[in-house]
Amino acid sequence: MPLEAIRALLKSDLDATNQLILEELTSDVPLINQLTHYITSYTGKRVRPLLVLLSAGACSYSGKDHIPLATAIELIHTATLLHDDVVDNAILRRGQETAHSIWGNEASVLVGDFLYSRAFQLITRLQNLPVLGIFSAATNLIAEGEVMQLVNCHQPDITESTYFDVILRKTAKLFEVATLIGATVATELLASREALRTYGLHLGMAYQLIDDALDYSAPAEQTGKNMCNDLSEGKPTLPLIYALSKTASSEKEILRQAIIQGKTTDLPAILKIIESTRALEYTANAAKQHAQQACEALTHLPDSPYRQALHTLADFVVERTN
Repeated sequence: MPLEAIRALLKSDLDATNQLILEELTSDVPLINQLTHYITSYTGKRVRPLLVLLSAGACSYSGKDHIPLATAIELIHTATLLHDDVVDNAILRRGQETAHSIWGNEASVLVGDFLYSRAFQLITRLQNLPVLGIFSAATNLIAEGEVMQLVNCHQPDITESTYFDVILRKTAKLFEVATLIGATVATELLASREALRTYGLHLGMAYQLIDDALDYSAPAEQTGKNMCNDLSEGKPTLPLIYALSKTASSEKEILRQAIIQGKTTDLPAILKIIESTRALEYTANAAKQHAQQACEALTHLPDSPYRQALHTLADFVVERTN
């Protein structure tokens, strides 16, 4: 598996990051410890910390600041997941019952806030003003992206342009931050920083596009989330947006009403329309184009096992099934 080879390359750094994550999740407040222990018991792929470590390695970094930065990026990502699950009223996350389903919305939101603040404590300890500026600007854009997505829910006339703007902010931006901060602590070369920033941005776009395609093609056993979860929340993602643009009027109304009402009662008909318009293929191809742009950016970096691992990661992102 590609991720296993990447983790082997980064073993010592990754072990240090995972240890620091556990340390930073500790609190004097028992409820925080209970909830954070639960959410770390079903950790995901931790792609974002990998990106920080790989980007630093690709720039021949020999220091240790990339460890707390990789930790901070994971804490921020986890905080966004806690908040997202509350907003979306999600039941499953990575195949497990969501934290808010167990402890309630209030606890999940507040522990998410704890994770955000703990991440910024880590970042400020480094006393690296450029890195702090990158993080603070990005978290603001991520919040805007979440609000934009909320506003767009149950709106069937959302354009592809608006959709791409949302996923750039809510998903791709944190990928971009991960690669940019890894490069920023490692090198003064602006060309290398820009190459890795571009890589991260396009990789994040590809990642979200595949996520949105999998929502209509993979069962919960694969993704850890209920199938067609986006539709039940009224989210017009690219498969639906493209299918709407390619359907006859009668089929178009089925899709429009599904988005407006957030209903999956006509799911067989909806999946048939998505299949007939080849919307999933269109979405996957868009992801592949972004992955290709990500890899093209790496040509500005010297060859190394870390650069090769970044290529491998891009391939994994577009080929994954969960």
